[in-house]
Order: sequence, then structure tokens, then C-alpha cells
Amino acid sequence: MGKVTGFLEIDRQDRKYKPAADRIRHYDEFVIPLTEEATRSQASRCMDCGIPFCHNGCPVNNQIPDWNDLVFHGDWKRALANLHSTNNFPEFTGRICPAPCEASCTLNLQDQPVTIKTIECSIVDRGFAEGWVVPEPPRRKTGRCVAVIGSGPAGLAAAQQLARAGHDVNVYEKAAKPGGLLRYGIPDFKMEKHLIDRRVEQMEAEGVTFHCNVHVGVDINIRELIASHDAVVLAGGAENPRDLPIPGRELRGVHFAMDFLAQQNRRVSGEPLTTNEPVLATGKHVVVIGGGDTGSDCIGTSVRHGALSVTQLEIMPRPPEKENKLLTWPDWPLKLRTSSSHEEGSAREFSVVTKEFVGEGGVVTGLRCVRVDGKMQEVPDSSFIIRADLVLLAMGFVSPVREGLLEQAGVDFDNRGNVAADTKSYKSTREKVFACGDMRRGQSLVVWAIREGRQCAHAVDLHLMGETNLPR
Repeated sequence: MGKVTGFLEIDRQDRKYKPAADRIRHYDEFVIPLTEEATRSQASRCMDCGIPFCHNGCPVNNQIPDWNDLVFHGDWKRALANLHSTNNFPEFTGRICPAPCEASCTLNLQDQPVTIKTIECSIVDRGFAEGWVVPEPPRRKTGRCVAVIGSGPAGLAAAQQLARAGHDVNVYEKAAKPGGLLRYGIPDFKMEKHLIDRRVEQMEAEGVTFHCNVHVGVDINIRELIASHDAVVLAGGAENPRDLPIPGRELRGVHFAMDFLAQQNRRVSGEPLTTNEPVLATGKHVVVIGGGDTGSDCIGTSVRHGALSVTQLEIMPRPPEKENKLLTWPDWPLKLRTSSSHEEGSAREFSVVTKEFVGEGGVVTGLRCVRVDGKMQEVPDSSFIIRADLVLLAMGFVSPVREGLLEQAGVDFDNRGNVAADTKSYKSTREKVFACGDMRRGQSLVVWAIREGRQCAHAVDLHLMGETNLPR
């Protein structure tokens, strides 16, 4: 390492946020980047730990110590090349990945991990600013044609890798613009959408053709794509949300979180809404059911709408403030996580189960809840009512949608309802049809989607050509 004693001499310093009172007035990103000097200083904290556990903590296996050392020495261009060798879209992961690499960092044993996510984001942002990120079209074309269904991170990663291998790639997206839940599920204040647009422009220059507003399984039968392409990649995500079928579910004002978030993203980008029923939190008491990242995004969006109050309900007990390092490290720990949206103003309730949606005149007015113990048993006499004018269900996704696309494809499913395919060949049970990302593994992180897209591209190229130079 460039500065062997860096981790002893320099304290951890991470990006900060603009004040909450300012940032809730807009939908722009509000993270304040570190200076170049501070970033190089933080990169010098990467220690020569012998076994870089961050490699296994990172699903795409970023070579973190290598590009930390390059950043410390000011060799940003080589750092960018190294970063891109394992991750097609570090500007996405550098903003919205929860950074399991930092949890695995040896310095996390003292709660002082290297600011890996921040350094990653700095490398790629500098690369774009300096003009180093350019199209990489193939030197030769193979004459083979691949259809990629879905343009989320898995589909984009697979498409870019296959195009660079020389194949003709057609990406089919049911929405108006590429990006999947990156575009329509992640709020703009966490990741602005011009970041997706510039990658799409790069991919088009590399030979990828995007077909938007084409819903495969509805507008076109997938059997037509299978017949007209040498391979088809299913990368449509896991879009079947977990519902809460309790009394009062039919009341107006109870919505899935993704309907709420996607609408707002369309407003920000100036796209027309896909429904005649706008979902707004303005002037309402909002209850978000679900304690994950999607629930957090609903909180931040509701606050920006001007909600009167926001309450988040979580069925699990309140996690500890800090994990027991000797029991959990280097694995991802269970501990209390407070997001920037939580800091903007919300109440959080743990160990709570919603039993009924209460309403008047067909409109929700509240929730009847009970508290549960650590064994998920109801606590006697713990029933209470929470006022709610808007309820957002953010309890995750259970599987990909079967109707249409997957039924027409005739693929088999695993015991969780995902498309059955292994992580070596990524082949489904239908000839020429591959599957990757959330559609194959279930709801997961953007960084896992990128990994699966890259590995699936490797498998498709090997299937088509008998050999491949694409990395796994």
C-alpha cells in the first residue's frame, strides 16, 4: 500500500449531507462530495490487511485495495479502468449500494471502515468529468443477435457486456425510458436520472438498441423474440409486491410503495403518469408499512410532498444500535440503520403488526395495530389506532410477475417463484432462454443485479461462441 500507516494516522471522513431544511425543498441529490485531497487521504487508510475481506463483501468483487492505492497516488485514470473491470456502473452503486464491502473491511472491527463507497463514486464521477468514460464498441461483430428483456441494472449490465463481445443486442423495456427501478423506483434525491441517460448513450454508441414502450408478453409475444434471436435474456426484475390482505385493504388511500415512488419520479422527469389516480402525501398523515430501503424512500418523498406526519411501521423488533463484531464480522450485520430520510422527519415503530385498515366513506382514516414480542406473538391488550390518510405498503417483493411474459416463455420456477436457473450457465429450462437478476434470484441489491447481468453475459457468449473472453 502507498501509505502503510495511513489507517493509524488518519481518521475516517465520509461525505456529508446538505441541511435537511434545505434538501427537502427539492428532489436533487444532496450529498456533498469530498475534495480530491480528502478522497486521496481516505484512500490511504486502506491497510495491507493480508486478506482483503472487502473482496468477498462486494458482490461484484471490486478490487478495492488496488484502486484505493491508485487513488492515493493520484492515478485516477487507472483507478477508473480497474473499477470498470468489475463493475459496469459504479456511479449507481456509489450512490445507492448499502456498501457491504465496508461492513467487511478489517477496519470495521473498530467501526472505522475505509470509505469505499465514497471513493468508488469519486473515481467514476471524475472519470466522466475528465471525459475518460467513452464508448467501447467491439472490434468485430459476431453476427449473433441477443434480446434482453428488462433494462434494470441486470439487463443493462448483460446488454453492455454482450455488445462489447460483438453481438447485436436488442433491449426491450415496457416503460418509456430505460433503467427499470433505477429510474422509476429510486427517488431522484438519491440518484438523479441523467446518470442513467449518459450510460444509455454510451451503450447505444456501442451498438445496443433500446426498444422502449414495448411490453413483452403484452405488446409482443416472447415466442417471437425467441424465434428471431439467437438467445434471450430474462432480466425483468421481481415486480410482484408483497400485499397485506387484511380487513379494509380495499379502502382508497392504501397503495403499494412502488406506485407512489414511480409516480413521483415521472413527475420530476416530466413524463405523463400511467394512471388517472395521483398518489400524493401533501397535507396527509402518512403511514409506511415496511422498514427497508423502499420504506425509507417513501418517507423522504412524503416529506418533500409536505406530509403532516410520517410514521414507519416495522414488524421486527428494534435492532441493536451496534452489532457484536466478534459474532458478525465480516458478514452483513443486523443493526439499527438510520437513513437520511429518517433524519428528515419520521416516527419509527418496531414490533408492530397491522390488523385492520380503518376507514370512513370508503377512504382510509387509520390503522388498528397490535404489538408483538420477539416470537411474533401478540402482546395482550396492546391494540392501538394510528391515524392515516395515506398508507404505503413497502414490504418488499415476493417474485417476478408470471402473467404474460413468463407464462408465454414456458420456463420453470424455483420454490420461491423465481425463474429456475443456476449461477453457472444461467440457463432456464427453455432452450435459448437465460435468466438473471431479481427475476432469477428474487428481490436483491443493485450490485447483485450487476453481478448477475455480467455473469449471465459470460454464459450467453460462451453458449453462442463456444468460448468467451468476458469476465465472470
